[in-house]
Amino acid sequence: MEGKLVQLPKTQKRKGADVEDAKSKGWVWYFVAFVMGAMVLTAAVFTILRYLNSFNNNSYHHGSIFKKYGDALEVALHFFDVQKSGEVVDNRISWRGDSGLGDGIEEGVDLSKGMYDAGDLIKFGFPMAFTATMLSWAILEYGKQMEAVKQLEYAQTSLKWITDYLVNAHSTSSPNRLYIQVGDPELDHKCWVRPEVMTEKRPVLEVNTSFPGTDIAAETAAAMASASLVFRKINSSYSDFLLIHAQQLFTFADTYRGCYSVSIPQVQEYYNSTGYGDELLWAAAWLYHATSDESYLNYATEINGAEFANWGNPTWFTWDDKHAGAQVLLSRINMLGASKGNSMKENLELQMYRETAEEFMCMLLPDSPTASSSRTQSGLIWVEKWNALQYSMASAFLALVFSDYMVSSHTSSLYCTGKLYSPEQLRSFAISQADYVLGGNPREMSYVVGYGMEYPEYVHHRGSSIPIDAKTGCEDGFVWLYSAKPNPNVAVGALVGGPSLDETYKDNKNNRNNTLEAEPTTYNSALLVALLSGLISDSFLLQSFTPT
Repeated sequence: MEGKLVQLPKTQKRKGADVEDAKSKGWVWYFVAFVMGAMVLTAAVFTILRYLNSFNNNSYHHGSIFKKYGDALEVALHFFDVQKSGEVVDNRISWRGDSGLGDGIEEGVDLSKGMYDAGDLIKFGFPMAFTATMLSWAILEYGKQMEAVKQLEYAQTSLKWITDYLVNAHSTSSPNRLYIQVGDPELDHKCWVRPEVMTEKRPVLEVNTSFPGTDIAAETAAAMASASLVFRKINSSYSDFLLIHAQQLFTFADTYRGCYSVSIPQVQEYYNSTGYGDELLWAAAWLYHATSDESYLNYATEINGAEFANWGNPTWFTWDDKHAGAQVLLSRINMLGASKGNSMKENLELQMYRETAEEFMCMLLPDSPTASSSRTQSGLIWVEKWNALQYSMASAFLALVFSDYMVSSHTSSLYCTGKLYSPEQLRSFAISQADYVLGGNPREMSYVVGYGMEYPEYVHHRGSSIPIDAKTGCEDGFVWLYSAKPNPNVAVGALVGGPSLDETYKDNKNNRNNTLEAEPTTYNSALLVALLSGLISDSFLLQSFTPT
């Protein structure tokens, strides 16, 4: 109901006071106008400052998040101690001991270090190198957060355990040879035995000029280049050594092109590669960050971008497909600039990388016009039934780091086909994926072993499932695979494959042999570590890690 304008009665005035009263009214109106203007100006300034402060502090969340994600990170990092091969000194996992000490001895090389890929006892070089690259990326972006919760040293130690292996797998005196696998999967899968007592033969596979492996050589180059940045200030000689390996491996990968799984067909059943162009771009991007040599940036843009970059066609980020990772990493240069200034920010090809990265981000946001339908009813990114959580963790990390690139570059919004989204919304998506695996799911169970009140106890993992004092050997050890009892040894930090599309997960003796859901992997854990590290603090501005 509309109100009526009420005419208030005029007050009686003394005769002759009209002029004086008018003057008084004028001053009053000037004063009111001044006060109102000051208030508007103050509000505007406050709004601007608050807006800028939100970018400077990235203050999306407060309070308990620091402890929640810090605690989860501490648990997650333990899994690399679970997976270590070689002579384990001061290992945090009491039920693990020395293993694989003779690996590589028949080839005259020490391949005893490194990490077992998953629940079996094979060292697959392709996913292991990806694990190292992701650990490096996590440390480079979020090392200060790791340090704040006293986990940085553990992350660096785990990374070096892998890079020590990779250094031995590639000799600088034989730059066109790389050992890529230790162990025979067929023999290994006929045994269910603890790594400390395995006796089966462990042959070594390699790629070389006759049997090229561009993809695996380039991924190993990416691992060494990124790790060289991690160790630059704490072990400069080791850093320099890693960079030499990285450059040699990149040249080998680019000169002798071919998929390693074509050259060596027996690996196709386990870690088949779908192409090598993405790894070449990924490695070139990391080598540019590690060296500031613009030839590597030109490689990823002017020379090979059009052929390999997949511009305008975002794909899922995995151990096999590095396109989205390369697109986000190269967006970093476009958004934050390089050490030499901002001259690279206008590079057309870099802009195309960024635009494709933005399309990927739009796929992830649940209410975006171009949102992917590859997710569960509760919002977990779910692409396929084998190792489903790899996709959600990888996607969440890229969303998180891209949101931080937006904050650091003062980019206020992301455009998704008619709608705008803030960095906060990307971060919220990343948080939703992290919270899901930590227990915020329909089953109310953490998918990270050792974290929370309930987590998987029937994990597909040899060492975890067999008691330390068991006297079983190769074939009779399968009694423990099918045991009705939970695993006697806790595989702390393991991130299992994850739930089905309908969000069910059966944690029982029958599911222990379900490798689709119950088997953990090192690269799953590396992606989880990267994500959690970025969530520890919400007030961190990224800095360039490209050397001057």
